[in-house]
Amino acid sequence: MSFDVAKFMENVKAKNPGEPEFHQAVEEVVLTLADYINANPKYADNKILERMVEPERVVMFRVPWVDDKGEIQVNRGYRVQMNSAIGPYKGGLRFHPSVTLGTLKFLAFEQVFKNSLTTLPMGGGKGGADFDGVGKSDNEVMRFCQSFMTELYRHIGPNLDVPAGDIGVGAREVAYMFGQYKRIANEFTGVLTGKGRSFGGSLIRPEATGYGVIYFAQAMLATKGDSLEGKTVVNSGGGNVGTFLIEKVNQLGGKVVTVGDPYGYVYDPDGIKGEKLEFLKPLWTVYRRPIKDFADKFGLEYREGRKPWEVPCDIACPTATQNELNEEDAKTLIKNGCKCIAEGSNMSSTKGAVDAILASKILYSPGKASNAGGVAVSGLEMSQNSMRYNWTSEEVDAKLQQIMSDIHETCREYGQEGDYCNYVKGANIGGFVKVADAMIAQGIV
Repeated sequence: MSFDVAKFMENVKAKNPGEPEFHQAVEEVVLTLADYINANPKYADNKILERMVEPERVVMFRVPWVDDKGEIQVNRGYRVQMNSAIGPYKGGLRFHPSVTLGTLKFLAFEQVFKNSLTTLPMGGGKGGADFDGVGKSDNEVMRFCQSFMTELYRHIGPNLDVPAGDIGVGAREVAYMFGQYKRIANEFTGVLTGKGRSFGGSLIRPEATGYGVIYFAQAMLATKGDSLEGKTVVNSGGGNVGTFLIEKVNQLGGKVVTVGDPYGYVYDPDGIKGEKLEFLKPLWTVYRRPIKDFADKFGLEYREGRKPWEVPCDIACPTATQNELNEEDAKTLIKNGCKCIAEGSNMSSTKGAVDAILASKILYSPGKASNAGGVAVSGLEMSQNSMRYNWTSEEVDAKLQQIMSDIHETCREYGQEGDYCNYVKGANIGGFVKVADAMIAQGIV
């Protein structure tokens, strides 16, 4: 009996109402896996996909804290422990007003495949809270993080679940949470990644996701005998991913001409580099300031309420958030001559955008493949913590490049269709096989 995608998705939507992003992430995977599962019936016989879409555990809790005015505030915290078949749960914490259980389930589901692709022994998870750190003092952020960890600590551990940062959770937040975990658990252990260098962090971790996107784009371009040299790149995000992506593009001879936030974007036809890039790096990640401040500082053009995909380019890199690139945006990029789209955020593109991109046959990598550099170096941080040892930046960067190269080859192994490589199909099948085989081997658990 062939795998029935429509019936499967009907069941998923019925059991998970009001979670469109989770539905979107699952549907993309099952559509690309259907033929593979039909050719390998052991996965259907063992109900692997039915088990993979169900989190192994979901924790939801209140987070009370006191603001600087002495008023009590209450947020909601979550941890979705999706799949531990190949290792401890691993995935970031997101602090943002838009965080819901459905958002985190989609991110945790994507994380399972992404972590599998790295070849490192990491399962998939995701967590966070509907907390908005913008405009909050350091003391308010500290009090929130401490309250959040006071509940979360009992559900995590270096061999159980190792969270990291994500949107709204940078080095400051990770440090506050680590300090609270250490105080409550009375142990110094690698329970979080993205830590500061002075207490167990890894070199290249802040740069890893942005660098990894460009290493993956470089590998895709190489299949066409091309490179980053002389290329014009448009980028959407101004956080860690976007700024270090800009740095790596500059190192490889290209130029990035845009950077944005939820309110608009800045256009710099000369390319963002030197003093401009150094000013930009901490603008959002440390100071939580809008991208317009960057435009005002250097007299650059700020386009309010618009997205950078209207700018002609060779390469486009969405690095902000999910579904930031829609079908119209994709068609505009293709019309303007874009040769390659490499996602730096999770599920950057809507289904309509992905369909349009694949139909055009331009190079395109989904986030679960091209933005895996961040979690890869998080995995390397876990290894260094276990060894009580630190690799040099050159050693970590070399390992990151090798991991991104290996992910690219896995995608090509499963996604090559004649002269064209469908990296979406390749990433989904490549990430699925390792987890699915481990689940079968471990029995019905």
